[in-house]
Amino acid sequence: MVHQTIGSVLCCKCGIQMAPNAANMCVKCLRSEVDITEGLQKHVIIVHCPECDTYLQPPRTWIKAQLESKELLTFCVNKLKKNLKEVRLTHAEFIWTEPHSKRIKVKLRIQKEVLNGAVLEQAYTVEYVVQDQMCESCSRVQANPDQWVAAVQLRQHVPHRRTFFYLEQLILRHDAAVRAIRIKQMDQGVDFFFANRSHAVKFVEFLGKVAPVRSRHDKQLVSHDSKSNNYNYKYTFSVEICPICREDLICLPPKVAVTLGNLGPLVICTKVSNNIALMDPFTLRHCFLDADQYWRSSFKSLLSCKQLVEYIILDVEAVSSEVIVGGSRYVLADAQVARLSDFGKNDTLFSVRTHLGHILSPGDYALGYDLYSANNNDVELDKYKGLVLSDVILIKKSYEEKRQKKRGKPRTWKLKSLGMEVDDTAKGRADEEKMYSEYEQFLRDLEENPDMRFNISLYRNKEYQPSEMVSETDGEDAPAVPLEELLADLDLSDMDEGDGMKE
Repeated sequence: MVHQTIGSVLCCKCGIQMAPNAANMCVKCLRSEVDITEGLQKHVIIVHCPECDTYLQPPRTWIKAQLESKELLTFCVNKLKKNLKEVRLTHAEFIWTEPHSKRIKVKLRIQKEVLNGAVLEQAYTVEYVVQDQMCESCSRVQANPDQWVAAVQLRQHVPHRRTFFYLEQLILRHDAAVRAIRIKQMDQGVDFFFANRSHAVKFVEFLGKVAPVRSRHDKQLVSHDSKSNNYNYKYTFSVEICPICREDLICLPPKVAVTLGNLGPLVICTKVSNNIALMDPFTLRHCFLDADQYWRSSFKSLLSCKQLVEYIILDVEAVSSEVIVGGSRYVLADAQVARLSDFGKNDTLFSVRTHLGHILSPGDYALGYDLYSANNNDVELDKYKGLVLSDVILIKKSYEEKRQKKRGKPRTWKLKSLGMEVDDTAKGRADEEKMYSEYEQFLRDLEENPDMRFNISLYRNKEYQPSEMVSETDGEDAPAVPLEELLADLDLSDMDEGDGMKE
């Protein structure tokens, strides 16, 4: 077998041995003869808005990009696109600079065909000078913070704010309100103000994807220039969230029950997203209602979470095998319960059928609706003649006794919050204590329900310090958020006082 060898030649300039090429010159001599970066732009000025952290793409487009991000690198390279027509770009990367230096450096590697068809590759650096200039919407906000173009009025007519606490986390997770110039907390909802109508429309579309809502919009003429035929409007979007919340007890109207295959009539709402999940706690039959179906024949809750009563479980006997409904496990069981307030005072016991047979054991505590002593004035309930109501409907297991041991201790996790304007009047201060208790209940719901945590970003609490005095059995059954679900809190958020953190 004949071994092939690659011949070598001498460079015509310096005489060193090298592999043959079309120019018969080594790389060093070739670069000394030809500079392929000659005529290429090495200094560029870019315009940056410091308020919304965007960059101007002429003529009027503003692109949002973080420092040393893929989006910013694409923006920088596109600024040189016309200048790089005669060369081939093979690689681009950032060179680190001080964040406050107003300089961005990008190292480019290009190739070009030179003498007699030889291809030369060379790297060079482009320096971008950042000039601060506020975009049109930010300058309008700075001139007059109340000069909004579109407002989204989000409302839910229920006596608590649990839905808004959950929506707040979804909005933060998806940066849905990043274009809002102002967010104000109202009595039964939140107002979002935008500098552009399209931003408000996009936000309303987002709400429709995460909650069962209905909306309507209106506009008001602000000014009119008859010569140029220009009209300035203010747009208002009214968005109403359905008043059905998770863990509510509902009496379905007869027509709705028939369309759902004679479900119920007493059902529990197990989950609310863009659909409403309803389940019969006595048979484990379930269904899903979308927003259109609900608003076509809307109904209200018979009892809500504010009316939950604590019970103690005396005996449990499973009557069915495990069933998975909407991703959650349930087991039908017959249970004997007593009101915790009556326990030890009288012999009033209740025999109930519950869907919580998989988590309840004798001696546990559970929260449920007391239909035995409740005074129900529901129009839909009166339509069912001869309907026999159960004395008790259990909703969820209670961990209040185990939480007493951890009262006052910080959690291992925390949540971000939107920078809302809060009412500082006397009424607003009176509602602050009520809101704090509701927020605490929302945090407990997150610990108990992994499905609620799925679309929410939870962050490690740096202030948490595990106690060495806690025994191994202390609160072992109390639900908690696993450490692997927590995200590391970024130091950059500490610089932004508008985005606070809630424990």
